[in-house]
Amino acid sequence: MGNDISEKRETSWGGLFIRFIVAAIVLMVTAFFTPGFAIANFWTALIQAAVIVGLDYLIEALIGIDASPFGRGFTGFIVSALIIYLTQFIVPGISVTVLGAIIAALIIGIIGALLPVRIL
Repeated sequence: MGNDISEKRETSWGGLFIRFIVAAIVLMVTAFFTPGFAIANFWTALIQAAVIVGLDYLIEALIGIDASPFGRGFTGFIVSALIIYLTQFIVPGISVTVLGAIIAALIIGIIGALLPVRIL
């Protein structure tokens, strides 16, 4: 058994690129099924995915909360919904209501639980 540091995997550029594409597709699917959550196009979804990953990294680095929807239970879920809501002020072409952000965090969490890799 190794410690956490030795168990972390290196991410290749190709893997990172695939992760962003999958994240953008998940965001587009989520926006399609979520009332109160709209994304203008796929490029906007890619930018939103990058912003979400960046905000997740900052929050985890600063306060130690994993902002994936089910990363830290209820707290992670709420932080994830907040990040989704805040991205509309950073990325043009996104419209999210508070309820839409909560539903989107739930849908992204469910999709993330079904996929074998972390998407956002």
